[in-house]
Amino acid sequence: MRVVEKRQLLSAEEMSRTLQRLAHEIVEKSGGTNDLALIGVRRRGVPLSQRLAKTIFDSSGVKVPVGTLDITLYRDDLSTVGPQPVFHSNEIDFPVDDRDLVIVDDVLYTGRTIRAAMNGLFDLGRPKRIRLCVLIDRGHRELPIEASFVGRTVETSDTEIVEVRLMEIDDEERVMLVDRVS
Repeated sequence: MRVVEKRQLLSAEEMSRTLQRLAHEIVEKSGGTNDLALIGVRRRGVPLSQRLAKTIFDSSGVKVPVGTLDITLYRDDLSTVGPQPVFHSNEIDFPVDDRDLVIVDDVLYTGRTIRAAMNGLFDLGRPKRIRLCVLIDRGHRELPIEASFVGRTVETSDTEIVEVRLMEIDDEERVMLVDRVS
């Protein structure tokens, strides 16, 4: 099976503008930065959360704590991931109790990744509130999970894939819609 690029959804410049808008929305809808913290879901949620925190700092002078969450152990399909799934440690060096947490991920699809992320966070404490920020919401939810902050909503079919490429991981910056072809 191979994938064929159908169209570009966001350029590097559009991603930058979208993340700036999302950062401002997060601060505005949080009533400021008190108790606010961002949690990036490993892999691409991590650089996105760091970029959001930098944008918040640049506009307000406040350093919002950023953590990294590995959801591997919390996946409901762990047995199908592979014989030796790779686990990374969480990097959350602040208490989550009574915090206003925003989980950050690249694409919201079925909702299972976010369910796993919430389970992981509840193992660390009891946040005041948990909300979700995603760059792309592509629909097809299997669980009743919705994002509070969405960069862009994209209608997709089951065979299509949204690929987010970030400089920090992929050495390029764009979001594409691709299709699986047999």
